[in-house]
This record gives sequence, C-alpha cells and structure tokens, in this order.
Amino acid sequence: MDSLTQIVLGAAIGEAVLGRKVGNKAMLYGAIAGTIPDLDVFSSYFTDTVSALEIHRGFTHSIFFSICFAPLFGWIVSKYERFKDVKGWSWLFFWAFITHPILDAHTTWGTQLFWPIDYPIAFKTIFVIDPLYTLPFLVFLILAACQKRDAPKRRYYNNLGLIISSSYLLLTFGLKGMAYSQFKKELESQQIAYTKLETKPSPLNTVLWSANVDTKDHYLIGYYSFFDEKPIHFEAYPKNHELLGGLILEKKVKRMIHISQGWYSISKKEEQIFFNDLRFGLLSLKPGAQNFVFQYEIKTDASGEVTFTETVKNREDAKQLLSDLWKRIKGN
Repeated sequence: MDSLTQIVLGAAIGEAVLGRKVGNKAMLYGAIAGTIPDLDVFSSYFTDTVSALEIHRGFTHSIFFSICFAPLFGWIVSKYERFKDVKGWSWLFFWAFITHPILDAHTTWGTQLFWPIDYPIAFKTIFVIDPLYTLPFLVFLILAACQKRDAPKRRYYNNLGLIISSSYLLLTFGLKGMAYSQFKKELESQQIAYTKLETKPSPLNTVLWSANVDTKDHYLIGYYSFFDEKPIHFEAYPKNHELLGGLILEKKVKRMIHISQGWYSISKKEEQIFFNDLRFGLLSLKPGAQNFVFQYEIKTDASGEVTFTETVKNREDAKQLLSDLWKRIKGN
C-alpha cells in the first residue's frame, strides 16, 4: 500500500500496543515502524532493475524480518526513552512490522511474507491506494490522538478505525468474488477458451474490476463495473513471446518472467524490444492502448550483458486515466 496508509496502520497498531503507557509516542513509533519495510525501495539506487524488483517486498516484508528485527528496534528505543520496557517496545515494532506486509499481500504486487521461501502472496483485492480504506482510518486515528492518554474514547476511536479498515479488507474479498464470477460467466457466454483468469480492482476503488485472461496466443483484458448493463468487452493483446528469440535463455529474462508470474507480453518498436508486465494493466481504458503501467526496454550491450530499463510514464496518461475511470465506474 502507499506510504500514508502504512503510516496510519502503523500508528494505530502502536497505539493499540502501548498507547495507554506512552501516549502519542506509541503512534509516532508505530508510524515509523510502519514505513521501515518499504525502505527496500532504495535498493534501486544500488543494483540493477531486475534485482531491485526481486528485493522489493521481499526480506523486509517477511515474517523472518519482523521476528528478528523487532527486538533490536525495541532495545534501541528503550535505551533513550523513559519507558524502559524492552518487551513492550519490541511487541510494538513486531506488530507494526508484520501488519505492513499482511496489508501489502492484498494488493496486486503482493509480498514475500514467507521469505526466504519463494512463495509470493497477492490476493489482489485492493488497489495500492484506496481512499475508502485509508481516509476513515485516518479520521479515527486523529480523533484518538486528540484524546488524553487514559481517556476511554482514545482506545474506542483507535479500535473503531482498526475494525472499520479490517472489515473493508474482508469486504473486498466478497467484491472480488462477485467480479470473478461475472467475468467467468461472460467468457463462457462468449465461448472464449482460456487457461487462466485473474481479477484485480482498478485504481482507487473496488467498484470497477479488471481481468487478465490467458488464451493460447493472446492475453485478454476486460473491465467490469457493478453498475454495468452491457456485456463485457475483452481487448486482445498478442503474447509475442517468440520475439525474445535467444534472449529467452538469458538469466535476467527468466527472472523477469518469474517476477511477472508468467503474465507478460513482448512488443517491438523498430529495433527496440519491450517486456510488458500485464499484472498491473495499462494507463488507459481506451481500446488498443499500449501504455502498460510497467514496461521495460530490453537491451544487450557490447559484452552481451542484458539489462532492463523501465520506460518513463507520461503524466498526461495518468490524468486522462483518472477521468476515464470515473466515467467507466458508472457503467458501460
């Protein structure tokens, strides 16, 4: 999830663990702990693109990290804070650390919760930024912070925020199931043969859902809103895996295919070859759009070294997408 959401979640967890004993400092340290796992993004400054993608939401988002590093941070904080309970601080950091990847596991990117075991978890029930999850949570956190440390309303507001946000997460599973059933029904109605179907929410909401459909030579992408009245239209994108040629044997290419969980297509512009990660869709709802959210140019230097470079996104595409999303959410 986005940084603000993780800060809010971490602060609420901190309050739940130590709020009565240390007041707003529990929220402060919880917020800090809630952001620490995402420091793995800085790996992109020290390594190549493929390695950085593998590192992101890996080690720092694991149960292993939470168990091993919570006591260390708890000990450090207890050294200079008046509240000297190492166990209490460690418990705060553990729950702030572990709830971070659990929340991330609901997104499309998912997380390596069981690192070093290579078993990524991605429920794909919520977009990385969802106002319906974050804003009510934030309001109740602020209300809690405004209360005195031992005030009953403080714990009431904080717990209410945790309950509402968690309930919304559970609701997204039901919404995903409804969308999945509708996509499956439509594929059968249109007599489309497929081997795999995956659904995910579109940006900023859980009303409009998109589907990736794996067929023999193409991937199909379709959208469904709970307000739709017309049949779902599926846009076809050729896999073009053969365009990789001998590159398919390169280690970095194999690693990228593994990262994308097999949901990738290859496109070619003049002599440039691009790797498109289909899990995150496109920055457009228009038919035939090619501006994938995550697209990487594959290059081979003079020494034969293969590199992946992410293409620069157009801000205008993002602005247009927001406008198109609002229209599409209201139905086809």
